[in-house]
Amino acid sequence: MVMGDWRVADFVEVRELGAGAQGRVVLARHRTAGTPVAIKYLTRRPGDDEALERLRAEAVLLGQVSDPYVARLYRMVESEHGAAIVMEAVDGVSLKRVLAEHGALGPEASLLMLKGSLLGLAAAHEAGVVHRDFKPANVVVQADGLSKLIDFGVAALAGDRAVGGTPAYMAPEQWRGEPAVPATDVYAATCVFFECVTGRRPYASSVRAELMSRHLAAPVPVSELPEVLRPLLEQGMAKEPAERPRDAMTLVAELDRIAVSAYGSAWEQRGLRTLAGAAVGLAALFPLVASGIGGGAAAAGTAAGGAAAGAGAVTGLGGKIAAAITGASVAVAAGGAGTYLATRDTAETPARAAVQQVRVSLVSSVRRDASSDLTTQYVKVDGVRDPDVESRINTVLRETADALTRPWVDGVRRYGPRPGEERWRATAVANFGVRGPRLLSVFYDLVDSQSAAGYSGGSGVVVDLSDGRRLGAQDLFKSAALTTTGMRDLARTIVQSEGDPESAAQTPAGAVCYAGRPITAADLVPRRLMVLPTRDGLTFVITGISELGCTGGSRGKRIKVPFSRLSALVRPGIVAQATAPSPTPGRS
Repeated sequence: MVMGDWRVADFVEVRELGAGAQGRVVLARHRTAGTPVAIKYLTRRPGDDEALERLRAEAVLLGQVSDPYVARLYRMVESEHGAAIVMEAVDGVSLKRVLAEHGALGPEASLLMLKGSLLGLAAAHEAGVVHRDFKPANVVVQADGLSKLIDFGVAALAGDRAVGGTPAYMAPEQWRGEPAVPATDVYAATCVFFECVTGRRPYASSVRAELMSRHLAAPVPVSELPEVLRPLLEQGMAKEPAERPRDAMTLVAELDRIAVSAYGSAWEQRGLRTLAGAAVGLAALFPLVASGIGGGAAAAGTAAGGAAAGAGAVTGLGGKIAAAITGASVAVAAGGAGTYLATRDTAETPARAAVQQVRVSLVSSVRRDASSDLTTQYVKVDGVRDPDVESRINTVLRETADALTRPWVDGVRRYGPRPGEERWRATAVANFGVRGPRLLSVFYDLVDSQSAAGYSGGSGVVVDLSDGRRLGAQDLFKSAALTTTGMRDLARTIVQSEGDPESAAQTPAGAVCYAGRPITAADLVPRRLMVLPTRDGLTFVITGISELGCTGGSRGKRIKVPFSRLSALVRPGIVAQATAPSPTPGRS
């Protein structure tokens, strides 16, 4: 039976986004909440159970991936009339259209595109999923210049021998019918990177057999790239999977190193402006904008893009249009990640994905009494669209600072200076690790006049700005990292990153400081071993010396570990959020 006019209940179709032999994709809105979604309908035919199984498999696979660089799946719906999956409506334009319009994007924008793609693929790989059809048509560039990976229609579990992919980007092992592995996606992403830099595919041919031969045996076309970028191409397009980076995050680390060395620390911001300008120049094609339901950055970009769309070169668009989008605030995608829900055509509202402008500021508060002065730098956010979420974030931030200063205040009351003695003074100083676009990490130092070392203690907090959640170790680290073996690997990485071979050799296995005990997952808390995400890694702050069995001189020790050394331990989504280019100039 053909699906006919069947529609997912409680959603109103706005317009068709695409159609083919297997079905159609439409833009729709929830009847009551107004939330825009993309719905992929399957065309059901008598005796055709294979297509339904493929759709179910896509939903199950995509439902395992939660990452800002991957379009979210909200639910799958099955009924006697048809089947469909309800997904995040990504407002942007395909990379394929951007390349067709502008040709080569230049090194920095191409590097940023590759990095975002690799981070999205890394999240899929962590869930055991290989995309197998990475190509420009499956990458959506948004108005802020960031990208999302879509369409897991031919995805497979790592190790599967399923056939699929687009010939221009298929890795040699796909042509040979070998199992899908993460390195297969790395190959395709690197092919797309070459296309972004040069404006053409690495191997061009309309004859399938000839294209196959080139992917299998032709030299990697490194000479067509700037010399500094050639190592990325050589690694990512190596003919054998074992010769490529073992996973997407490994190539991200190499990419960051090369990009900073060649183009400076601000390369991401410049790449972001170029991609934002290119996307907004095509804003009339954004599904939400074209349907009259777009808002936020995309809507603002439409007006800006209208005058500049004919400017031609991408570099001519970047500065002016991106400036119109970014303004002076941090853009945050609100709402949690979608969850795979197999339903029987029941209505369920997906998380709202509204764009909001969040500002982060410091507010100093001074507490004085007869014998002491306490100054606290409170971190405050405003501009969150949902007042409850904003209140929750500010409550978490205030409580973290107050929990640090409260023991000091109690100590003053009990043991404070006697009349005629010097007043006690302390200051709680806020230090930022990441200030958006989605993640906020803060460490509070308490410095008091009575501490011989000038340090009395510290504590911190990591907050998801989209929903106000306080993130803990289980949110930052992969599950395997929190096992006994994983914690020993983490401790070894921390100690080796400190850069003192002699101290590392004397530190007991599994401990993070000399004479300490092996750490456990329970130690990864703010008042013991604080984990502070930063733009380029995690900073570990030892705040509980007695709890960790450390010596007194260890208190306050800070050890910074780059993400490149933590790829096996940290969740790719956290790396993506921490390293995402901030749309606001000057943000950390």
